[in-house]
Amino acid sequence: MQVNVKVKRFNPETDNRDSSRYQEYSLEMESYATVLDALIQVREEVDGSLALRCSCRSAICGSCAMRINGHASLACKTKVVELAPKGEQILVEPMGNMPLIKDLVTDMQPFWNKVKAVKPWLMPSGPPPEGEYIAPNSAMLDLAGVMNCIMCGACVSDCTSLEVHEAFLGPAALAKAYRFIGDPRDDADEERLKDLTEHPGGIWHCTHCFECVQVCPKGVAPMERILALRREAVEAGYTDNNGTRHSDSFAKSVKNSGWLNETKLAVDSYGGIFNVKEMLRLTPTAIRATRKGKSKPWLALGIGHHSRPKAKNVKKIFEKLESK
Repeated sequence: MQVNVKVKRFNPETDNRDSSRYQEYSLEMESYATVLDALIQVREEVDGSLALRCSCRSAICGSCAMRINGHASLACKTKVVELAPKGEQILVEPMGNMPLIKDLVTDMQPFWNKVKAVKPWLMPSGPPPEGEYIAPNSAMLDLAGVMNCIMCGACVSDCTSLEVHEAFLGPAALAKAYRFIGDPRDDADEERLKDLTEHPGGIWHCTHCFECVQVCPKGVAPMERILALRREAVEAGYTDNNGTRHSDSFAKSVKNSGWLNETKLAVDSYGGIFNVKEMLRLTPTAIRATRKGKSKPWLALGIGHHSRPKAKNVKKIFEKLESK
C-alpha cells in the first residue's frame, strides 16, 4: 500500500527553534506496517538524517512516543492502515511540552525531574520486617492499572495544563504518586499528600481535559488517579487551598441553582471578596471579562444568579450522594 508521511524536522545546527519545517515522504509498504516501520524505512532507505527513538517495537519500552495526527501515541503500536486506509497523509511530530533535541527526539529530563519530585519509592516506618511483606491482593489489584505505566511520556506530551503552567507536576508523575500512596507498605501518606497539595504545580492544577486518558497506550488513566489523590487529600484535612475552595464552590453552585455561577466560582476559589490581595490581582481579568460580556460583577455576591428550571432535581442528586 502507498504510505505518505509528513514529518516535522528540526536540526539544531541549522534551524531556528521557533520555525516549523516539514518534509514529506512517499513509501510503498505492506498493509500491516506501523508508523514506526514507515519512519525506519525513511531513515534506512530515503533520508539517513532523520532522527527518532525506538527500541522494543512491541509497545513495552515507550521509546517511540511521538505525536501522530495531532495526538501522542506509540509509533510502534499505530498501524498505518488504520490512520490512512486510502493513502491519506499522516502527520508525525515530536512530543510536546519537552525540549526538542532533533527531529522527533525530545529531551526527557524534565519528565524524569517531575517523576523524581513525587518521591517514587516506598517509605515504610518502623524496623525492617523479619520476612517478606505480603500485601493484600485487593490493594494491589487497585494499583495494577497505574503500575502498567511504561514512562513513555505520551500523557505529558499532550497535557494542556503543562502547556501554560510549567511547574505542574504532570499526569505521569501524579499517577506515580498515587501508586505509592495506595501501596499498603508505604507509611508516608500524610507527608506525600501535604507535599502534593502545597506544591505550586500539584494535584489541583489538572484541568480535566481527558487528553492524558485518551493518549495513554496502557490504560493508566492518569487523570482518574489525580482525582483520587484530591479525594485522599481532602479526607486527610488538606482543604485550605484554592483547589479545594474551587471544587466546593463549583459543587455548591450547581447543587443550589442547577448550573454554575462562574464569577462567584473565581472569587470563592481565592478566598472570597475579603481576600483583598487576590481580588486586586484578579481585577484586570474581571474588567476584561465584564467588557466582553463574560461576567457581571454582582454575580460574585450571588446576586442575579437565578436557578434553572427543575434545579431541585439536581439538588436531590447531590443530597442522595452526600447521604452515603
